Amino acid sequence: MSSKVVLACNECGSRNYTAPNDRSGKKNRLELKKFCSTCNAHTLHKETK
Repeated sequence: MSSKVVLACNECGSRNYTAPNDRSGKKNRLELKKFCSTCNAHTLHKETK
């Protein structure tokens, strides 16, 4: 069973995306470069708690 994680923009903190959490037992957080509609640019998005 995979759960979902929320991705937040590093620049403005807006929580724009969700992603499946298929990484069982990994300590480091998921980081993806995605488009932020608030910043109107491609920025780094990190997994939030």
